[in-house]
Amino acid sequence: MAGRPLRVLFVFASLAGGRAEWEVRRLARTLDPARYALDAVVCLNLPGQPDQALVRMTAAGVGVDTQPYHLSFDDTVAYLAGILPGYDCAVACQPTPDLPLALNRLQLRPAMIDLDALLAGSPTDLLDATRRIPAEVPRLFDSFFQGGFECSTHRRGHDRARIDVIAATRHDVLAASDYAMLQAHGLSTVRDGLRWHLIECSPGVYDWSSVERQLAGVAATGTQVIWDLLHYGWPDDVDVWRPEFVARFAAFAAAAAQVIVARLPGPHFYAPVNEISFLSWGGGDAGYMNPFAHGRGFELKVQLARAAIAAMEAIRRVDPSARFVHADPVIHIATDPAHPEQVAAAEGHRQAQFQAWDMIAGKSWPQLGGHADLLDIVGVNFYHNNQWIHGGPPIARGHSSYRSFHRMLAETYARYGRPIFVAETGIEGEARSDWLAHICDEVALAIDLGVPVAGICLYPILDHPGWDDDRDCPNGLLRTPPDGDTRAPFMPLARELALQRPRFS
Repeated sequence: MAGRPLRVLFVFASLAGGRAEWEVRRLARTLDPARYALDAVVCLNLPGQPDQALVRMTAAGVGVDTQPYHLSFDDTVAYLAGILPGYDCAVACQPTPDLPLALNRLQLRPAMIDLDALLAGSPTDLLDATRRIPAEVPRLFDSFFQGGFECSTHRRGHDRARIDVIAATRHDVLAASDYAMLQAHGLSTVRDGLRWHLIECSPGVYDWSSVERQLAGVAATGTQVIWDLLHYGWPDDVDVWRPEFVARFAAFAAAAAQVIVARLPGPHFYAPVNEISFLSWGGGDAGYMNPFAHGRGFELKVQLARAAIAAMEAIRRVDPSARFVHADPVIHIATDPAHPEQVAAAEGHRQAQFQAWDMIAGKSWPQLGGHADLLDIVGVNFYHNNQWIHGGPPIARGHSSYRSFHRMLAETYARYGRPIFVAETGIEGEARSDWLAHICDEVALAIDLGVPVAGICLYPILDHPGWDDDRDCPNGLLRTPPDGDTRAPFMPLARELALQRPRFS
């Protein structure tokens, strides 16, 4: 991404006129906007503070963020920690106690300059020296681009029917040819799943026949798999709210690891519980899927994190070199400008996206047994509808409140400092190739900011019937046939993928 503007964030304690504001406006007039993108954030709204300074700054071309006006001190620190990783440089315009506390939380941080120091020398020389060094693309997986086989097995809310997308797409029958087709497109790493409800038909008794063709196909093609162990569904006789759920899942995870270790070369990758945050909302708050609860989302999140931790400990006793992927959506929740009183609630909801990762890492609820070593690989899932107005509709690219995906990647990596990749992304219909190009541009920007993104997983990789109504969902690279054994690629996406692959090789 050579030639992108260097991003500078001016941090004000308050914006009430004075020398600091005047100097920043002067810099905005003199610095080349093609080389320097200038923003400001103001941490405190003083009583009776006039709006003229804000108007002047905006008129000078400086984007001013006043969201902290509506946040507590602690929430402002958290908010700053979320936006700072998206900048090359932060300039302290006034003594601001929030700023050092926010910086101390970050594994990836911008350079810090005091405004007086910036003005004492050559501003362009000092700013140019702060440009982030692009990250090296890690060789964490066999291929940077990956294919994700949708493997949901939940029961849906409106009729309690069991979903089994692996069976619906016939991937259970065509696994070997599916893997081979993906390798022809340069995708030698995939996400795939085990269907717990088919494997553990009675407590402690396992039948692995449902995964046999997947295992054989992996062995035959040399495909690398990230194995989902719980993709929304579990056996009907298991009560997710009971302590026994944790023990049952840990035992199943250990048994699965034994089979995988015996059949496939390592290293082995496991995703213990897919999308803890989404499952907690869909099953614990919205009643959209099992366990069909309302008002128990956080309780379910704690239970699922506990189960994931127990499963990882059990797997490591079988497979000491196991690697773990924790995939969850990254989201953004904006506030309607007409309702600034909702800023704190919206930001609190946004911050909740990190709760499951924090539990696994032991940063919160340490009594669950989480610790930093368990948050091994962070998988971020991102779709076109991952952003919305608080209490309102989704927002799309081009909306004034839309947040760039590369900044979301930077925030997540800076928070944990763990290996990171895009674990799911995709869209339906003719927009598929354009969406991939957009995601690749955003990942390249994140890498240029120093975020070592290790891969992009196209998800789902097969077209499939819709969860709710079995409608045709044209969202994959490969078309799911109604019958027959030959799949056909969606050529616009295949061509875009071929264009993007050399970019990250």
